[in-house]
Amino acid sequence: MAVSTRGDYASRALLSLALHMQEGRPTSVRDIADRTALPHPYLEQILLALKGAGLVRSKRGVGGGYVLAHDPADITIGAIVRAVDGPISLGDFGKPHQDGSCDHEGQCVLLAVWGQASRQMCEILDSYTLADIAQITMGEGEWPAADTE
Repeated sequence: MAVSTRGDYASRALLSLALHMQEGRPTSVRDIADRTALPHPYLEQILLALKGAGLVRSKRGVGGGYVLAHDPADITIGAIVRAVDGPISLGDFGKPHQDGSCDHEGQCVLLAVWGQASRQMCEILDSYTLADIAQITMGEGEWPAADTE
């Protein structure tokens, strides 16, 4: 599974809110779009989905915009991706048979592998919070281990 554009944009938008929350005021969609180079109309749709999921709050009118609905330490990247993309999985392949009644050669073993990979992806995305990512962004945290091969 690849994280969708929506998941990436949503994460970037909320990271921007986390990085600028000390300013103490809502951030307009235009400001978020300018800081992140995300397309304004698409960002509006994403922020509405995040609002519906309870991850951001909005204020209308002059000085309005968006703020995080929770402390950045309480918002995981996994929660952000789920809010805009739904459940995180490699696919909807069903459950493997474990009693030897597999319909097709090797299918059930592969289903178990896909399930394990999905669980590990969820664990990784749920292990990073917006606070963690903000610290790394500001040079105050250790970068995630990168696969250099």
